[in-house]
Amino acid sequence: KSNFPIKLIYTNSKDETTLYGLLVSLGRQLELTEKELPTTGLAISEVFKRILNTIETGKINAIFVIDEIDYLAHLVSKTGKDILYQLTRANERLDKGSLTLVGISNDLTFKERLDPRVISSLGEEEIVFTNYDVGQIKKILEERINQAFIPNTVQEPALNLCAALAGGEHGDARRAIDLIRVAGEIAERRQSDQVTEDHVREASQKIEENKEETSLKSYPLHEKLVILAIMKAGGQSTGEIYTSYKALCKTVGRDELTQRRITQMLSEIELSGIITGRLVHQGIHGRTKKYKLTISPEMVKKTFKDDLTLQDIV
Repeated sequence: KSNFPIKLIYTNSKDETTLYGLLVSLGRQLELTEKELPTTGLAISEVFKRILNTIETGKINAIFVIDEIDYLAHLVSKTGKDILYQLTRANERLDKGSLTLVGISNDLTFKERLDPRVISSLGEEEIVFTNYDVGQIKKILEERINQAFIPNTVQEPALNLCAALAGGEHGDARRAIDLIRVAGEIAERRQSDQVTEDHVREASQKIEENKEETSLKSYPLHEKLVILAIMKAGGQSTGEIYTSYKALCKTVGRDELTQRRITQMLSEIELSGIITGRLVHQGIHGRTKKYKLTISPEMVKKTFKDDLTLQDIV
């Protein structure tokens, strides 16, 4: 196998809403065509079988790099189809190829939610990359600024603020680079000769708003209705949110989903950070979970008003 070609294949679990879609993404990079691997219609086990067959017949040493693998773990727990276990045991089914799994996650605790069989078969080597500190981020920014900006156009306080903001948010260098880029664009539009702290602050607000808007727009209709129900019944229990959701469904002329499915949706939406939930003890009535938005109602209204189905209820 050491003489077989190596093929590096990358996918991001967060970009895929289903296990099927994630596997198809991997399969396409193995050059499986639409005919060989259709985008719908096959069992998960059959999709995986076709991927392994391609590795076997092509005599490929495949390296699957799955970014934000904690989202894949969530999909597995939601569907009950443990593709992670199959991935970790794939080499038992391969004679003329191999499969290496590399998982990337910012959640250091996600393995605690995995099936014990997956953990035992991983045989993993864990590499922890520490967050960049403010000084390191500043050096990265200085290198990028030297390449992208006219000399002496980015003020030192603006550079320091970019580094501090990104350093305070998990030491994310990408966040810092986005900040200085957007701040530069704002300064250019204002015909300013310098990028200032004010430009950086405005850039930070703009990036956050764009991220929220993109996330909201990506949801299917019923998830949007659930978010609106939370907005209208903020801080209320799952049952109260479901009542509000049913009323919204009736208003827009759509069949409602079951309360069990809406409860699942609430957990899924919570993962995105758009809503937050907390368990509340109610004495003899047990516990309930109450949800509220983490973003402004104005952002929800602004984003959903362009949806023809939702225009009359926003």
